[in-house]
Amino acid sequence: QVQLVESGGGLVQAGGSLRLSCAASGRTFSSDAMGWFRQASGKEREFVAAISWSGGSKYYADSVRGRFTISRDNAKNTVYLQMNSLKPEDTAVYYCAADLTMSTTKRWRGEYWGQGTQVTVSS
Repeated sequence: QVQLVESGGGLVQAGGSLRLSCAASGRTFSSDAMGWFRQASGKEREFVAAISWSGGSKYYADSVRGRFTISRDNAKNTVYLQMNSLKPEDTAVYYCAADLTMSTTKRWRGEYWGQGTQVTVSS
């Protein structure tokens, strides 16, 4: 059974940093893109960042580019999201996703999902 388990969320003041981790089990994702999405209260889930299987290509939403960094460790079957200069508008539940593909409408889609971790940024 495939599982993605996120960790590292919490409460932080604006301008602070957090590092999210997502550990996968049940199968290896070393040949698949992985990424992060988030969903704020009352809003739709949105793409945050994605990383190719090798880590050589990275993609970011405009709202986080320059502040967030995605990385992965295939030996650990884990993907990370380093979040710096956090803003109150970054408050959301953050979800890890694996086996990402891009749809014909240029939207990232994940085959496997974690349960999410809450990130709250206070002003």
